[in-house]
Amino acid sequence: MANNYKITLLPGDGIGPDVLGQAVRVLEAVSKIHDISFSFDEFLIGGAGYDAKGTPLPNETIESCLNADAVMLGAVGGPKWDSIEVSMRPEQGLLGIRKALGLFANIRPVKVYPELANASPIKNELIANTDLIVVRELTGGIYFGKRDTIDDYAYDTCEYKANEIQRICRFAANLAMTRKNKLTSVDKANVLDTSRMWRKECETLINNEFPNLSLDHMYIDAATMHLITRPSTFDVLVMDNMFGDILSDETSVLSGSMGLLPSASLNENKNGIYEPIHGSAPDIQGNDIANPIACILSAAMMLEYSLDEQAASDSIRNAVDQAISDGHRTIDIARNNEKPLKSSQLTNEIINNLN
Repeated sequence: MANNYKITLLPGDGIGPDVLGQAVRVLEAVSKIHDISFSFDEFLIGGAGYDAKGTPLPNETIESCLNADAVMLGAVGGPKWDSIEVSMRPEQGLLGIRKALGLFANIRPVKVYPELANASPIKNELIANTDLIVVRELTGGIYFGKRDTIDDYAYDTCEYKANEIQRICRFAANLAMTRKNKLTSVDKANVLDTSRMWRKECETLINNEFPNLSLDHMYIDAATMHLITRPSTFDVLVMDNMFGDILSDETSVLSGSMGLLPSASLNENKNGIYEPIHGSAPDIQGNDIANPIACILSAAMMLEYSLDEQAASDSIRNAVDQAISDGHRTIDIARNNEKPLKSSQLTNEIINNLN
């Protein structure tokens, strides 16, 4: 009997519905090949939730996500909602659902395809053979510490508990053990107390639980530079919330387009939200030109991490690799005389490769 999975879809705003729709097409196609099935339920989040329900995170959305095997999200936000109260902005919906699901680990893989090296602003010889993963702690740090603005004074505090550091470092270490047995922990231990604790807890954990894992520490400023000048020397990187926010966006330039990069945000039960790292791009909404690859690869991550359907996940990744190798491009990665495909046309090629 086929395994049936309940997936909550959160299309969101802008091109979110566009790219998520293409990912669902791929999931439906791969399900027929690998004898699995999906039941999809669609709910509102972000600006769409605010417009329809007066909140960026309706209660029914939370309930569906809590009861799902996994969640797929398109994108949230856009200038349309910039002037509303901060607590009601679309991004608060994303922060709220992360909190409701207890998503503490954000995973962003970055792979440079040789066929797309010219799409990157970085020299080919610097980015060749890059295949890395940024693991970001998602529920602590400066984004969740004490904060206030009092007249002409404002503060934000970075706070971490030892068990929060251990949890994310253990997660990253387990991931590294499935790859090259190499982990880089990024901090600012020469300045920050939280970073000194981070380094101590990370090192103790690795020594006690992962003695065969190679661990090195790197200051955030050095990591920022080396990710551009020698990205292929990294495998798995782990870091706190703010550093992860910055470095994971920096790595997006390596591939040549944010439209290529997926992500996952997971809790301790490996349930989570899968989404492309790009924004909502409302200026191209509905034009069938947004690159669907990041969302499709997010679906592959969902199959691997939350659903334990490795064969189906590999099928999607291989199909994407083949489409890129065959020269199929959307407008963001087309170069020279390459004729760009529509989003739906590129998805067609990927689905054909599945078969």
